Amino acid sequence: MKKIINGKRYDTDTAERVGTWHNGQYTSDFRYCSEDLYRKRSGEYFLHGEGGALSKYASSSGDSSGWGENIRPLTLKQAQEWAEEHLDGNEYEKIFGAVDESSEKTTTSISLTAADLKLIKEKATKEGMTLSDFIVWKCKN
Repeated sequence: MKKIINGKRYDTDTAERVGTWHNGQYTSDFRYCSEDLYRKRSGEYFLHGEGGALSKYASSSGDSSGWGENIRPLTLKQAQEWAEEHLDGNEYEKIFGAVDESSEKTTTSISLTAADLKLIKEKATKEGMTLSDFIVWKCKN
């Protein structure tokens, strides 16, 4: 499936599927629902979901509903939350890297132009991340 959202292309044929989940129902069941987590080459994440007439992905036509599908862009934080809920620990760490449970952080200072700092803050906010987490995430990806 390919969809343009806010001027960006989300395409299940060109992105990498990194996680998958379904509710255990048979595909012929009206309640069947499946979701796939994708990562674009740019590092952005999106969710492709599909399901039967009684699922959250149902499509409607007049008085009836049937099979439907949709794509939804995700911030890094949303992708991580989806993975925490739907994948096991090994799958999660394969996608996002090892989870560091230590809370010990070090404070440092760096020199940036005001314009560069503004850009980094905007991108971190867009991803739903703190400035520190965003910088670390960009360095790892």
